[in-house]
Amino acid sequence: MSTSTASRLEHIIASGLIAAVGVWVAYTSYTQAPAEAFVFPRLVSTVFVVLALWTFGKACLGWSKVGAGLSGSMFLRMLPGLVIALIYIFWAAKGLGFYTATTIAFFILLSLYDPASHGTIRTWIKRLLITACFMVVMYGLFAKLLKVYTPREIFF
Repeated sequence: MSTSTASRLEHIIASGLIAAVGVWVAYTSYTQAPAEAFVFPRLVSTVFVVLALWTFGKACLGWSKVGAGLSGSMFLRMLPGLVIALIYIFWAAKGLGFYTATTIAFFILLSLYDPASHGTIRTWIKRLLITACFMVVMYGLFAKLLKVYTPREIFF
């Protein structure tokens, strides 16, 4: 198998998996009650499915620009973020509450991937301020502007 064929196949498999996840998320959002609590997730998941299926179709037809793929070292750099995302999705958002879990996850991700020094107090204060500003925006967007239901458990 040539490199371009292997790369195209990787693109088809990856975009197909993403499209399958999108269809599952859309199905889940359309089958949950109460319906008014899932208006925003339904909108977002529908757009996500359309774009994912479009990308999958382009990959199958060979219309996509295919790159070199994901190297092992690049995957290892992404792995901590993927682990945190999985913990957030499958446990933390419901167990700790949406805003508490989002604050913790965002701060950890920012600390992991911020290239600034981890040895100075100034950079930690900057990370805390960025996290606080991010959460103010998230709260304003979801709770006030969109009036979206968010999982509320222990703290928020």
